[in-house]
Amino acid sequence: MLALPPDAILEDIANEIAGVERIDIHFPSFKDGRGFSLAARLRERGFEGELRAVGNLIPDQARLLKRAGFDRVAPDQSGQAERWNAALTAFSGDYQPAEDKTEPAFARRARKTRAALADALNADYADRPAREVLAAALDRFKGRIAVLSSFGAESAAGLAMIAEIAPDTPVFFLDTERHFAQTLDYRDALVKRLGLTNVKILRADRDEAAAEDADGQLWRRDSDACCALRKVRPLARALAGYDALITGRKRYHGGVRETLEPFEFDGVRIKVNPLAGWSREDVQAVFEKLDLPAHPMVEQGYVSIGCWPCTAPASPANVRDGRWRGQDKTECGIHQPLAAGGQGGPLL
Repeated sequence: MLALPPDAILEDIANEIAGVERIDIHFPSFKDGRGFSLAARLRERGFEGELRAVGNLIPDQARLLKRAGFDRVAPDQSGQAERWNAALTAFSGDYQPAEDKTEPAFARRARKTRAALADALNADYADRPAREVLAAALDRFKGRIAVLSSFGAESAAGLAMIAEIAPDTPVFFLDTERHFAQTLDYRDALVKRLGLTNVKILRADRDEAAAEDADGQLWRRDSDACCALRKVRPLARALAGYDALITGRKRYHGGVRETLEPFEFDGVRIKVNPLAGWSREDVQAVFEKLDLPAHPMVEQGYVSIGCWPCTAPASPANVRDGRWRGQDKTECGIHQPLAAGGQGGPLL
């Protein structure tokens, strides 16, 4: 166990914290908020042991202590367990984000508004052509919308449409540092050919990669963890400040994509799927009409192209069969619905 004053400087005691199972943070006064900040910073830095608040505390602070990351509390006055535990449920909602990741009231309201907007847009555009869906989304979310592209086998068809309507739209490319060299060359050639002016390359955080994939073999041990490191988290960071994201997913890809609508709410922002209703023939028709270059690996039997360790040739009739072959997995996680956080148990 380690006892800390509220003004402790974490950088000075990093070695003392390592391996500790419980940390007590002292509150000299219930009016002193430094202990809350110290607890939150410990959690942010990855401390997973028990945090206990000790000292001059009052039951009204119970919920705030829990939200800051405390597991237990040892107030100067004992015999108040019932009051402390009742205080945890005295309020049904929170108004600020905190370490417990509980969804604040403003975020709940925004979530409901965006879900309703996705429903309304689908009602208006369910049967509209892809170009109309895309144009409406670019206009509706102007300045707050981006495109996600793998620069894979079918990407040129959707990107050509973007280039025609708004070539300065941000285009996110997740560089996992595991792509085929042909994909990187194709990306550069396609950007130049279409005149896309705002391509953004996203990569894993260097510190996270060093800690989680020091030997570069994470994909062998845990493909989900590799995708989270190199795709899910980099995209989440890049999307801060954006309200909508355009994808190239299509229903004929199968699996969870079979029920795609032009607009969907993922729990945080709206996904725009203008090509959801396209067939393989529709894609090919656009390639031919615009004389678009094919990804060089298509002629080798690759119909869906991702990272080289997790991509194999597949039948055109089953597009996603070539991804993570041999695993019970067809998606990397970047399109998973996002859920709000929960609340913890009693402090005493």
